[in-house]
Amino acid sequence: MGKSRKKPKEYLFVDGYNIINSWGKLKELSKLNLEVAREELIEIMSEYQTYSGIKIIIVFDAHLVKGNSGTMGKVKGVEIVYTKENETADQYIEKVLDEIGRIERVRVATSDWMEQQIILGRGGTRISARELEMEILDQKRTINRKNKKESLKGEILMGRLDEETLKKLDNWKEN
Repeated sequence: MGKSRKKPKEYLFVDGYNIINSWGKLKELSKLNLEVAREELIEIMSEYQTYSGIKIIIVFDAHLVKGNSGTMGKVKGVEIVYTKENETADQYIEKVLDEIGRIERVRVATSDWMEQQIILGRGGTRISARELEMEILDQKRTINRKNKKESLKGEILMGRLDEETLKKLDNWKEN
């Protein structure tokens, strides 16, 4: 008998330029500076990865860059892939789905309808750009509520302390 396997890791592949062109804020940024829009997407997805525990891979099309052999790396813990010449983000994601889509839990963020159908046929699940944006906003709201609740607990606790104890805490904090 083989080893029992832990719950499969969840992967989220993000079609970078599709998301940038679908989210209003990023689309506006990209008109001014595409590099800044990419960095902002990476920042957002890095935060999301930290709080969700989902492995994020952002794939950017570089298929029109002559002689490009493709690059992979990590930025802020997020895996970043620039496809090679003549390979689109969709093709890269499909190739990886063929390898792991039926073994691991894989979601793909894209609003490309045709790509969504291919993803489903290869063992992945799809999430539209809009759904991903809402999921991230919901998570941020939950985190903010949790932080406010923790802050309130601290204020309530401090409110229960007598004047002498508060002075001792202040003195201790200063030293």
